[in-house]
Amino acid sequence: MPVIFEQLDSLRVALKGVLSVEEDVRVLDEQNLRDRLVDDLVYSAVFSGDEGVREACRWLIRRAGWALGIHSASIQPLYEAMGRKEISGFTVPAINIRTLTYHTVQAVLRAAVKGKTGFVIFEIARSEIDYTKQRPSEYTAAVTAAAIKTGWRGPLFIQGDHFQVNAGRYAKDPDKEVRAVKDLIWEAIEGGFYNIDIDTSTLVDLSKPTVREQQYLNYSLAAELTTMIRDLEPEGITVSVGGEIGEVGGKNSTVEELNAYMEGFLEVLRKQGEDLKGISKMSVQTGTTHGGVPLPDGTVAQVKLDFETLERLSEEARVRWGLCGAVQHGASTLPNEAFGRFPATGTAEVHLATGFQNIVYDSPAFPAPLRDKIYGYLKTELGGERKASDTEEQFLYKTRKKGFGPFKRELWDLPEETLSALGRELENQFAFLFGKLKMNDTERLVGRCIRPVDVPLKKPAGL
Repeated sequence: MPVIFEQLDSLRVALKGVLSVEEDVRVLDEQNLRDRLVDDLVYSAVFSGDEGVREACRWLIRRAGWALGIHSASIQPLYEAMGRKEISGFTVPAINIRTLTYHTVQAVLRAAVKGKTGFVIFEIARSEIDYTKQRPSEYTAAVTAAAIKTGWRGPLFIQGDHFQVNAGRYAKDPDKEVRAVKDLIWEAIEGGFYNIDIDTSTLVDLSKPTVREQQYLNYSLAAELTTMIRDLEPEGITVSVGGEIGEVGGKNSTVEELNAYMEGFLEVLRKQGEDLKGISKMSVQTGTTHGGVPLPDGTVAQVKLDFETLERLSEEARVRWGLCGAVQHGASTLPNEAFGRFPATGTAEVHLATGFQNIVYDSPAFPAPLRDKIYGYLKTELGGERKASDTEEQFLYKTRKKGFGPFKRELWDLPEETLSALGRELENQFAFLFGKLKMNDTERLVGRCIRPVDVPLKKPAGL
């Protein structure tokens, strides 16, 4: 089992001969770092009871990553090239990692190396940050540590997904809710998130008489948040910002809505500054729901996704507005044969989450006693979320994502053979999806599009 440091003195001793810490970090023994120390660092970054140790380990991981050629990056240059139609033919996967982040990212990167996949987004939504108990700085450290462990070289695209304004809280206190999202944006950028999806689509009011009026709060607040992002982004980096015109699970989006949003968004943005960079992509609704729709037996209903609408929206986004295209959410539970249609319809990015969660929970390798323990917790602590019409299987399917936070330590402490078995299952699915999304052999585009930028990180006082 990895060592979890509880004192800075023991951490400093463990670094000797492996990492040199002066003004910055030098890697003295990469093999030792990969074989032993990085496990200790990431487990301490997540689980140490000492805040100073956690901060120090997160800093060490990120700076050791930079020393090895691993860096957090914005996907903006690629998306601008896609908007100009200089690059096309694939759909970028954005993977929400709710559990076993360190181990899951290793599986992603192993699959990426085998397929020479250059662009994969690692993301976490505002809601997921809360119920999985992963703050941005911890998430970035876990992703970077996994890259060190696997020998990855190059950019890591880390994204804040659905940085969403909650409609109910906004109705009660708009200033407080917007401030909460702004605070999260600030925390995320400081934590190395250089890709952020703003989701103010919850504020679309379909009762208004015109589409422009329906989208008003959505685009005006998105422009305000984009302006803030441009103020905060590090020198040399343009954070990739996404907008959203239709809440996932709601009515399907239209070209008219896309154009109304973009017209209003750009008008508001220009008032803040003529040269401000806008959004790079647009999330749309075409028939999916987050996590899928569970049936009474706990299986997931087949979804009829409107690929024709998705294709029209992607083309309009590129041709008229210079965006990379449309973004599809809630896709991981689609039938396997559906994924090849995303690159065929020009979809720029697809978000995948619940399918990987299902692999973990439903794997023969996952310990049944732990699963039963988590389910017992959900029934006891979250029983109030169960609808009268839900069977127990439906309730557990919809809520089991919320078991990851309370049981995070027990999950990370699973035996090595269990973690390896889960990793192999996940890796096989990632490799399959990268192939279907035409992401194999895109590694050659990384050097053409992405320039490494060394963002200064203040060394923790304890070091």
